[in-house]
Amino acid sequence: MRPTAKDLAEAAGVSLATVDRVLNDRPHVSKKAIRSVNEAIERIGFIRNPAAVSLARNKSYRFRFVFPRSGDLYLRELLERVEESKGALKGDLIDIDYVQIPVDDAHGVAKYLAGIDGHEVDGVALMAPESPQVRDAVARLLERNIKVVQFLSGQEKLPEADFVGVDNFAAGATAGKLIGRLTCRTPGKVMVVAETMQSMDSIQRRHGFDTVINEQFPHLTPLPSIETHADERRGKEVIARVLGNQANIAAVYVLSSEARMPLTAIGANIELTNLAVVVHERTPFTEEALRDDRVDAVIAQDPGHAVRSAIRIMRARTDAREPLAAQERIRIEILLRENL
Repeated sequence: MRPTAKDLAEAAGVSLATVDRVLNDRPHVSKKAIRSVNEAIERIGFIRNPAAVSLARNKSYRFRFVFPRSGDLYLRELLERVEESKGALKGDLIDIDYVQIPVDDAHGVAKYLAGIDGHEVDGVALMAPESPQVRDAVARLLERNIKVVQFLSGQEKLPEADFVGVDNFAAGATAGKLIGRLTCRTPGKVMVVAETMQSMDSIQRRHGFDTVINEQFPHLTPLPSIETHADERRGKEVIARVLGNQANIAAVYVLSSEARMPLTAIGANIELTNLAVVVHERTPFTEEALRDDRVDAVIAQDPGHAVRSAIRIMRARTDAREPLAAQERIRIEILLRENL
C-alpha cells in the first residue's frame, strides 16, 4: 500500500500536525523538522495526493472559461461542452463558469483579466486573439498564481501558460495538402478566408498552408487572406468584390472556426461544388455541407476533448502537479462525407 501521512510522520519522527505544515508550506516549522520530513518522503516513497487533501478539506476548484462574445455554430458547440462539464464535475468539487467578452478589444480583454479576483477564481481558460496587451495581462495572472490555459488560440512568446488545441501549423499544412490533391494539378487561385488574422491560430494555419502550397503545389496561387471580423454584411461585400475581381478561382480555404457565413457568401456568387473546399471544425452546417458536396473536407478538433483537457490542466496546476501530456494532446481529424 502507498505510504500515508501517518507513515511519513513516524518515519520522520515528528507529529502528524508537523507533517501537515510541511506539506502545505505553513509557517512555524523548524528547518530541522522540514529537513526530516523531506528526507523521509524520499526514503519511504511518499506521494502526496492533492485531490484527497482537497476532498478532506471540502476545497472546491473554481475555473472560468473566457470566450468571445461574437461567434456562431462552433462557439455554440464549445459553450455546450462547458455546460456539460459543469454539471458532470459538480461532484468532484469543481465549479466551472464562463463569460463572453468582446475579444477584438485587446485593452478591454486586458482590463477584464486584471479584474479577476484570485480569491474567487483558481484558473482561467482564455480564447482571445494575440496581442501584447493580452499577453502581458496573462503574465500578470500567472504572477498572481492564477493558472491560465490558452484555449485553442495562444499568445506568442508566452510559454509559461499552458495551451490546449491542435498544432495549428500542422492543421494549415493539412489543408494545403488536401487542396493541392483535390485540384488535381489544375492551375488556379485559392481564396483564403479568416475571421481575423490577429489570432495566433489563424496566423499559424496560414503559415502551414502557404508552406505546403508553395513547396508542393506551384500550380496554385493562394490569394491574400480575407478578414470578415465576424461581420456578416462586411463579409458578403468583401467576398463578392474579390470574386468579381479574381478569375480562375479553383479552391476555397476557410481557416477560421466558423465556416457558415463565408461559405454562404461565396455560394451566392459561385457554385461551391465546382471548387475544392476545405474548412475547419465540425458543426451542423459543415456536416450538411459535406453531405451535399459543397465542402470536400473538414479539419476538426473535438470541442469536448478540448474543454475537458483545459479543466484537467487547470486542476493539475492548482494541485502543483504536471498534466499528463499524452492525455491532453488534441488530434487533428479529417472528416469527409464518407466517414461522418
